[in-house]
Amino acid sequence: MRSDAMKKDVEKAPHRSLFKAMGYTQAELERPLIGIANSANEIIPGHIHLDRICEAVKAGVRMAGGTPIEFSTIGVCDGIAMNHAGMRYSLASREIIADSVEIMGMAHPFDGLVLIPNCDKIIPGMLMAALRLNIPAIVVSGGPMLAGRIGSKPLDLISVFEGVGAYKAGSISLSDLEAMEESACPGCGSCSGMFTANSMNCLTEALGLGLPGNGTIPAVTAARIRLAKTTGMQIMELVRNDVRPRDIASRKAFENAMAVDMALGCSTNTVLHVPAIAHEAGIELGLDLFNTVSARTPHLCSLRPGGAHFLEDLNAAGGVPAVMKELSSKGLVHLDITTVTGKTVGENLEHAKVADNSIIKPIDAPYHKEGGIAVLYGNIAPLGAVVKQSAVAPEMLQRTGRARVFGSESEAATAIFEGAIQAGDVVVIRYEGPKGGPGMQEMLTPTAAIMGRGLGKDVALITDGRFSGGTQGAAIGHISPEAAVGGPIALVEEGDSIRIDIPNKKIELLVDDAVLAKRRTAWTPPKPRVSEGYLARYAHLVTSGATGAILKIEDDGAEGPL
Repeated sequence: MRSDAMKKDVEKAPHRSLFKAMGYTQAELERPLIGIANSANEIIPGHIHLDRICEAVKAGVRMAGGTPIEFSTIGVCDGIAMNHAGMRYSLASREIIADSVEIMGMAHPFDGLVLIPNCDKIIPGMLMAALRLNIPAIVVSGGPMLAGRIGSKPLDLISVFEGVGAYKAGSISLSDLEAMEESACPGCGSCSGMFTANSMNCLTEALGLGLPGNGTIPAVTAARIRLAKTTGMQIMELVRNDVRPRDIASRKAFENAMAVDMALGCSTNTVLHVPAIAHEAGIELGLDLFNTVSARTPHLCSLRPGGAHFLEDLNAAGGVPAVMKELSSKGLVHLDITTVTGKTVGENLEHAKVADNSIIKPIDAPYHKEGGIAVLYGNIAPLGAVVKQSAVAPEMLQRTGRARVFGSESEAATAIFEGAIQAGDVVVIRYEGPKGGPGMQEMLTPTAAIMGRGLGKDVALITDGRFSGGTQGAAIGHISPEAAVGGPIALVEEGDSIRIDIPNKKIELLVDDAVLAKRRTAWTPPKPRVSEGYLARYAHLVTSGATGAILKIEDDGAEGPL
């Protein structure tokens, strides 16, 4: 066993003594030692209950003949970190989470790992670590939150963000907003729509590294506890058979995950996380592949924020297996690859079925013929930009507007709240990329404010930052190269015309090349916003949003001026 390195033979008597100081018996030490990375904390609603999930996992490990050993990781609540300096740390935390699991898994040679995430950056961080370490591993999330209710009307966290904009626009009262605040998030779990957390938990299942149900079984149900126990038992099977993450997460598996991404209408943050996870497996996924998969994969589920349904509805309709079953009818997923169940994808889907065609549309009658995400290119985004096209109003799919330029998210949000943004504007937020932010802040506050003020069919927003999975509307992010390294978005001036053409995957700054060349000669790099601490180191090492904002020691992967 891998754990023999810290527990076997006479030389390890001191090591065994330290284990026994914690109450481990000799019998426990003779069994496979299973590390359990538990990201429970008291600042994330999706993680407040993870100790209960962890206890269920431990029970499963013990039932199957192993010894569970729990350790912790950090986690950031994106909602609570939103629209202040804390958001700079959100994406950057992904790397710390991956590194911490790597450190624990190498410093203490466990025989296998169970990873317990639930929210935004914790999921990809743990998956990156699993593929980096490549020891038997399996993921079980904490599950999605139930939708809130005011009377018979369902709502979620995004309802509250949009409610702030509506209140500032005078369309709802303060008591209306307070009612939303009290009701939108009724209990534990990852926020109830197809936002980033639930997107990544569903894709973990589609990738084959989580058991069926991982993405959709609600947090508060007994079924989630049973899933956790089953996960604890299944890690023992993976250890006995020496099945490792890279045996499962092949290029075909990533293509399956991307197909499910498109069918579900997942968060644009998946375009950052999926390539970063694949990179740890030695698989490079270019942005063009997202367009390729999107072009052949219909959008089957209209979930919040782009639609009316919630994760609990998707779960009742059959969950991710039902979606994959529907996709398989047109050969859009690979069925011959293995998963953590010990079975192939095809075997896992044998009994899957769609229970409600109003929630999971038939593949021949989808919501949209193309998938939920599109990558756009043009002179303002030579390396690409990302939009959740399934959440864009038809009126905004093709639009030319006038640039309103802001150097930070906070400046733009203030202008929107004060009514300075009008129909026909394209809000440009720059210097918020991976290096410039630093940390590539989410732009939920300004996008929600646009929706809340009733401008979702009239105003676009583009940025070198990123968006919450809860963002809807013509919100185009990840513009690369970013402004801080001299990308063309740095050259946009107030009043410039910008043409957006999502069906044709184009975004263009309608300014003559000669004018842009003159502007470039006058441009100078801005002074870094952060010059000390972790974010300063992160800004030095982070690469483009077009490459998943991974970290590289050498500067050869970082984008430079064009």
